Amino acid sequence: MRTTPPARPFDTPERASFRDTVQRFIDTEIAPHANDWDEAGDFPWALHEKAGALGLFGFGIDEAYGGLGFDDALMRFDCGTAMGYAGIGGVNASLFSRGIMTGPIQQLASEDQKREVLTEIVSGKVGGALAMTEPSGGSDLSRLKTKAVRDGDDWLISGEKTFITGGMKASWYVVGARTGGEGFGGVSLFLVPADAPGFTRISIRKKMGWWASDTATLHFDQCRAPASGQLGQEGVCLLAIMDNFNHERFSLSAGCLGMARRCLDDAIAYAQQRETFGKPLIKHQAIRHKIADMSSRIDALDSYLQMIAWRINDARDKGAPMPAAELAKVKVLASKTAEFCANEAMQILGGAGYLRGCAVERIYREVKVMAIGGGSEEIMRDLAVKQMGL
Repeated sequence: MRTTPPARPFDTPERASFRDTVQRFIDTEIAPHANDWDEAGDFPWALHEKAGALGLFGFGIDEAYGGLGFDDALMRFDCGTAMGYAGIGGVNASLFSRGIMTGPIQQLASEDQKREVLTEIVSGKVGGALAMTEPSGGSDLSRLKTKAVRDGDDWLISGEKTFITGGMKASWYVVGARTGGEGFGGVSLFLVPADAPGFTRISIRKKMGWWASDTATLHFDQCRAPASGQLGQEGVCLLAIMDNFNHERFSLSAGCLGMARRCLDDAIAYAQQRETFGKPLIKHQAIRHKIADMSSRIDALDSYLQMIAWRINDARDKGAPMPAAELAKVKVLASKTAEFCANEAMQILGGAGYLRGCAVERIYREVKVMAIGGGSEEIMRDLAVKQMGL
């Protein structure tokens, strides 16, 4: 069964139609294969192309390059929630990893780069990944150690990136590398093809969750990238990445909401069928209290995310910054909500939830990466307070 989400005060026929389209796509193309793909640690590339054909990678991308020609945070919210509800985060991660690298290309790349690279990535024909996290650090981009040195008409990039989602199958990477001194001002962005000389990648397979996601460590050994691959002005383009991180945090939060709601729904369904001490499990007060607590936290997160989505749209329309403090706070709330609901659902399902092949079991494994990826809970809390001016 599926519980009914709160009323959507900002809904429109267009958003409802998009939501229905995404749900049909997931129900038809993803949900029936969720466990098999998770166990296999992979899924067919054709799914990327099908998602691209629906326009799921096109938010904020001009129509000239295969995008939707508009952005809408409430549609992003619906897509992220529906994908989270499917309970196979590895597929979600690999499909949408391109979404955190297409923004800087749209914003900073040349016309030729956009037509060559962006069109194929948005269509799902090829993959793309953002290469920022390094073995020595993740969220603190001001301390990147990968370096790029100009060599005639090329840049020579040296360094290492890790935990790169979509990294093994990507054809293009947006790479952050230091071209100047310390701090944010010394970092530039480069568009690097997977076949660039001096570039290699190694798969990271032994993960707690996201089994179906291809994750990689990238090595740049004097990797030669053409000067034309530089994105934007040297040393002043990290703001584009910061905006992308805000979108990533919002989508991750929506995914957490979907995961939490799936845990609630599966827990209710099981509790209605399972009998203990002569009555259905759901008739026991302890179980009813768990369900009430899960439901209230989910409804609160749902409402908070819808309001933030409205604020994102309003800020975009007014040319104002995204609500960074709210996005940092809601990401913590979202990962905590997903973690709480996964734990409570596991308790309700008991041994049945502990078996592989169960959505609650998959989600239970994957909630931890939601508390780390896109900015850890600790860094998000600190960022929120800084954005509050304190």
